[in-house]
Amino acid sequence: MKIGRVIGSVVCTKKVDSLEGVKLLLVRPLNENMEEAGPPLVACDTVQAGRGDVVLFEGGREAAMALKNWFNPSDATVMGIIDQVNRE
Repeated sequence: MKIGRVIGSVVCTKKVDSLEGVKLLLVRPLNENMEEAGPPLVACDTVQAGRGDVVLFEGGREAAMALKNWFNPSDATVMGIIDQVNRE
């Protein structure tokens, strides 16, 4: 899993049927120091995350499997909201 920050949402007037009703978020990947680590990506939301939330997301086939209709073209899916990060 990867860490990212939700920086916005994506609105689509048309989607493939397998993504109908799925909220799409714009997520900026973060590194282990919580610094930006790459360009934003669009991720399906399974946990009702919102702007500013730090989230766990997965890519690849695992991203598609997390949705109700697992036969979909998702490349990234938010699977958790991070409440706190403790580093030593």
